[in-house]
Amino acid sequence: MSTPKKLIAAAALALPVALLLAGCAGTGADSASGSTEEQKTVRIGVVNSGDPYWETFTDAAADEGIDVELVNFTEYTQPNPALSAGELDLNEFQHVIYLATYNVNSDDDLQPIGSTAIYPLGLYSSQYDSVDDIPDGATVAVPNDESNQARGLLVLQSAGLIELEDGGSPFSTVADVLPDSKVKVEALDASFTATSLPDVAAAIVNNDFLEDAGLTADDAIAQDDPADPAAIPYINIFAAKAADADNPTYLKLVEIYQNTQKVLDGVVEASGGTAVLVKTPVDDLVASLTDVEDDIRANS
Repeated sequence: MSTPKKLIAAAALALPVALLLAGCAGTGADSASGSTEEQKTVRIGVVNSGDPYWETFTDAAADEGIDVELVNFTEYTQPNPALSAGELDLNEFQHVIYLATYNVNSDDDLQPIGSTAIYPLGLYSSQYDSVDDIPDGATVAVPNDESNQARGLLVLQSAGLIELEDGGSPFSTVADVLPDSKVKVEALDASFTATSLPDVAAAIVNNDFLEDAGLTADDAIAQDDPADPAAIPYINIFAAKAADADNPTYLKLVEIYQNTQKVLDGVVEASGGTAVLVKTPVDDLVASLTDVEDDIRANS
């Protein structure tokens, strides 16, 4: 089973990677009061401020009277502590699992206030054009690192290829695949799952290895289904301190992000076409966060 300390590093691998130089924080926004009067600069921590869609976003926010300052970080471990310390007002760089891991390890209660996108993990095959064509008893490969193995298994379960003990979780392993599943599952180093395609019926391939394998996201025969509750922990989010979860200015920024087409188009373009944009209800994000935090504590 996974341990929270290991999960921090593993979970980060599922996030989009575009790290630039760290920026400097500016003046903070009104927080728990929720007042929109005399609203000061809203500081948002990110790890990819060089992506053009962020400039589009800040311009759209300015059009609504909200001054946004992006604070860029070079490491995934930095934005959450900065938010906790009040150096940021929001951050947007992580999925629910990463936030849950931080909260448990830091005894914190940062909260999701809006969804952005999910960066799907895909199933690929060089032999079959459809999941339905994979024969009973065939072997399917998944990455062997903790975070991506569990996520890959959940993809296989959503595709109807396996069943996981207790319905699966972000901590599932190959040992949790029930024996009456349609296929057998083999765990390989993530860098080898693509090269294994000639020898297995299908394989879960991390986005980082698609290009070298001559694959694109469009070649996937299955991937995370954002509508599947099992995929919610992998949705990227805006996060705030718990006291600021209902701040109307912060919620307005989420609305601007989710409803500005040029921003959304830019997110997809920056991801190489892999991002799936989502508007998951905040209550569902919070419920998923709570569930994952409980799982982490139970597995620590």
